[in-house]
Amino acid sequence: MSDRAIRNLEHLRRSASTARVLNLLKVSDDHGHTDEWSEKPMFQTPSLNTSLIIKHRLRRNETDSFPGRRQVATKLVLPIDTADLKTGGRFVFVNQIGFERVMLEAFGLPAEHHDIRTLRLMDQLPSLDPFLLREQLRRGGVDAAPCYFAISEADLAKMSAFVEREIEPLVTLSIGKGVDATQSSARMASKILSNTPGDRLEALRMTLRLEPEQYQEGVFCWKGFLYYKWSLNSMMQDIVKVADEVASVSPWGPVDASSREYIKRGRGVLRSNIMQTCEKVSQTLKYYDQAYAGLTQRGDPLAFRDFLLEAPTLFTRLGDQLGAIQHIVSFWRFRFNANSPPVQVDELIDIFMDFETGLMGRNFDDLAAEFPV
Repeated sequence: MSDRAIRNLEHLRRSASTARVLNLLKVSDDHGHTDEWSEKPMFQTPSLNTSLIIKHRLRRNETDSFPGRRQVATKLVLPIDTADLKTGGRFVFVNQIGFERVMLEAFGLPAEHHDIRTLRLMDQLPSLDPFLLREQLRRGGVDAAPCYFAISEADLAKMSAFVEREIEPLVTLSIGKGVDATQSSARMASKILSNTPGDRLEALRMTLRLEPEQYQEGVFCWKGFLYYKWSLNSMMQDIVKVADEVASVSPWGPVDASSREYIKRGRGVLRSNIMQTCEKVSQTLKYYDQAYAGLTQRGDPLAFRDFLLEAPTLFTRLGDQLGAIQHIVSFWRFRFNANSPPVQVDELIDIFMDFETGLMGRNFDDLAAEFPV
């Protein structure tokens, strides 16, 4: 492991979980003494419960490690010494070729083990955003303690209120105009957010003529769209602020000519890429808005049916884009707050390279042609 990789690992230890990184080592440091951490662990294997799990954009020499074509993988990093990350770490990609053999040889875990299933549930998500990660694990029967998910009660309340407002037109369509839909919207929002079945949700499935599995997967991704829409709205001021700070940040200490040129170029490119990615997220969300308006305003359920069928693919696209933005904002807050030490040139270059890699456009040409937004 290179010096720069070691420095990155040390930063990950100190920083909280983000949409790209699940820092179980920090969760263990902060909550390992509590009953909830020990009684409801995310993983049953102790070493996995102090690991770092990263949504990693694959390099060209890594793509052959997988049986199919993919750009982002779930990377499981196990520090050699959790007290001293300078010793580096071992890693494996979830679902890489030979993954089951590696997990059996390294941890004695058979393919059907709870922890293998948990890792595969994580691998199905486009990002490790705590809200969606919690919902995905619950959907898969994994009931991990709240300390593993950095979600405040205030944010949960705001998210619930946002979902209620979003689905009120659908509830009004169901119960008729002129009737107060507030309580009905709250109940339906609760069912959507908790994956709880209900008569009104079943009626919607029948209206859309979807099979139960298609509908369940579509509704989960619909919930993801609602969450991402709320996230983008609530983060927009911070995104613009971070983008402006990126454009003006300078390293501390001496800077050679080549580093100065890279940072000068990187400021402008990175800021532009951040804002362009936000625009792509907005365009993907507009596709959902149009389909939902067709159902609730024009009485045309076919567009929303098509959206639910396409939602898993679009959800991956959206999560990849917004996850990269969320990671940048979260890490920037951590590294460039008032109490942080000055950033030196090598570290700033590392940060720029990491951010640029995360924002690197996936090839969505085929998707754009099939699902115009």
